[in-house]
Amino acid sequence: MQADYQARLSKLRERAGLTDGRVAAVALVPGANLDYFTGLDLHLSERPIIALITRDGLAVIVPQLEAIKLDNRPDLAARAFAWTDEAGYAGAVAAAITALDLRGQTLGVDGMTMRVTEWLAFQAADPSLRVAAVERDLIAVRAIKAPDEIEAMRRAIQVSEGALALLLAEIAPGMTERAIAARLNQLMDQLGAEGLAFETHVQTGPNSAVPHGSITERALGADDVLLIDFGARMGGYPADITRAFCLGDPSAELQTIHATVLRANEAAQAAAGPGVPMSAVDEAARTVIAAAGYGDYFTHRTGHGLGLETHEPIPQIAAGVSDPLEIGMTFTIEPGIYVPGVGGVRIEDNVVITADGIDVLTSFPRQLRP
Repeated sequence: MQADYQARLSKLRERAGLTDGRVAAVALVPGANLDYFTGLDLHLSERPIIALITRDGLAVIVPQLEAIKLDNRPDLAARAFAWTDEAGYAGAVAAAITALDLRGQTLGVDGMTMRVTEWLAFQAADPSLRVAAVERDLIAVRAIKAPDEIEAMRRAIQVSEGALALLLAEIAPGMTERAIAARLNQLMDQLGAEGLAFETHVQTGPNSAVPHGSITERALGADDVLLIDFGARMGGYPADITRAFCLGDPSAELQTIHATVLRANEAAQAAAGPGVPMSAVDEAARTVIAAAGYGDYFTHRTGHGLGLETHEPIPQIAAGVSDPLEIGMTFTIEPGIYVPGVGGVRIEDNVVITADGIDVLTSFPRQLRP
């Protein structure tokens, strides 16, 4: 996927306050934001790396051994302030602040990923430097997905769902949660996944009543619920899918729980569309579950943003969030019911807002019996 990074940087400058002078530069450390806005293959480590986006250009404080990556990206026209292990990074930070005329200015930072280490380096070089948090502005730009980003998610979903279909043909009572997860990961790899979106979650029986619980050595019982939350990654973008199954004879209560969660998922999908408050989608799912008497057992939001990061804060499909959904936003719809001693069911789909409503990217069947 070849992104237009100059266009992305232009949006950053406008949204984060560079064009109107609210901040003199935006500082990014390795992570999803640096990846999205520059495409630089850099990693957070004990050696600080700080990209500084100004109104007119891009500079990077970078260890000498990583500087070649800037040379390989002439499209960015990035200025390198390189440092060695022997000299340390303090001098490079001070040189960048001086050269970019940042002394006494306000620096916009991604407060969700910048460490105290980087900020202390800035303070040591210029105690008068001020800071402003701009992470919400950055994620707001990233929240509107381009067609190639959505296509990457479609590929990740295709691999994920293909692997799940193969897995269900192999699963039998007696397999442990850990063995099931390992086999699913193996199948995704065989189908061409570039990596996992997150650690695969497999929970069986009463373990499934803990959302995002840990994988154990518990063996799947013949009539247990089997909850699988997983996803492959393709082109840097993830799938995030959850399905609940029973290989044997589900109890009457488990059937009721599953049917209720499915109706809640469908209600949330029907409520979503451009201009709709994010909270309205959450309310649609929550109303169905509450009406069935399980309101106290739906203990999380209905969905979260989906992109370079599997969990992104925009959009937030949750109560009290009145922000409207916009065309191009991608997110999960994943209502759930978790009853201690019985089990849990969550049905999670991935969707994108379109001019007409939503496009549901996931298509794996959602029935209880596979």
